[in-house]
Amino acid sequence: MADKPAPDPSRRSERSRRAIFDAALALVGEVGYDKLTIEGIAARAGVGKQTIYRWWPSKAAVLLDAFTDGVDEDYAKGLPDTGDLAADLKFVLRATADEFNDPVFQAPYRALAAAGANDEELSRAFVGRLLEPGTRVYVDRLRAAQETGEVAAGIDVRVAVEMLLSPFSQRWLMRTGELTHEYVDTLVDLLLCGLRPRD
Repeated sequence: MADKPAPDPSRRSERSRRAIFDAALALVGEVGYDKLTIEGIAARAGVGKQTIYRWWPSKAAVLLDAFTDGVDEDYAKGLPDTGDLAADLKFVLRATADEFNDPVFQAPYRALAAAGANDEELSRAFVGRLLEPGTRVYVDRLRAAQETGEVAAGIDVRVAVEMLLSPFSQRWLMRTGELTHEYVDTLVDLLLCGLRPRD
């Protein structure tokens, strides 16, 4: 009788990690961040809570890793560059608005944003893992537009990106209005009025 191959611990660990991520993201939507617990995540994932504590120090750390899993690959693609800056920015921001309006996305993002307001370490990690890389892809796209003459040479593109993304985030986080395609198109149009080269 042939010997059975030994179980691969890395595959088992990856299955557990994925189950923990799925459980954390589902539970935060169901019970909210305040009632989210390591015990609850472990029970939903079908693992022992010590398995979670072996990899993460807190529920915030679990949720942050779960929410940002895979974003590096997304950001590595950068923004589209069709040669039409306005069209490219509108395309990406419309898709982003759709994502932010999805309840599955909203729950963990809002939970992390709220928890980060009172937890400097979590806030810095959230910025470093998600917000800063996201900002960088916009900065890179505007720099490319500067090289082709679509954006004036003297513009600080980092500040320009913040002028685009901050009203988007503010409207969504504070619920000051609907996050619609029309709204993000207006943001892009207003921004580009100030960025285009002057004759």
